[in-house]
Amino acid sequence: MDTREPVEIFLIEDNPGDVRLTQEAFKEGRIHNTLTVVGDGEAAMETLRNRVAQGKPKPGLILLDLNLPRKDGRQVLAEIKADPSLRLIPVIVLTSSAAERDVIESYERNVNAYVTKPIDIDEFLAAIRALEGFWLAVVRLPG
Repeated sequence: MDTREPVEIFLIEDNPGDVRLTQEAFKEGRIHNTLTVVGDGEAAMETLRNRVAQGKPKPGLILLDLNLPRKDGRQVLAEIKADPSLRLIPVIVLTSSAAERDVIESYERNVNAYVTKPIDIDEFLAAIRALEGFWLAVVRLPG
């Protein structure tokens, strides 16, 4: 039995199908977590900054799509990593883009990992479970 505190995962994703698959994968996981979903980059940054301003807990992990409405995921990543109150939160880019330029730009902006979403549903679920196994069971996240 896992004695770790539950981890809040902040999913910034606008594709309802990918949100549903991610929710299913984490629901079936063995690590207790809560998944908060925000559908665009502007709302994501507003939510994160409001939490800090109100002294509320920050998420333990952020899963970030690059192709978002209102504020692109690249901008969101840059803003998170430039903000002293947010930059320690691990950010994993989880996107359909396999473009080398996107990979390089994400790491230049200090992303913690870059994962290209598999097209196959079973592979997508396996990728989410692998993220869960590593980031929630192996890695020690900042408190």
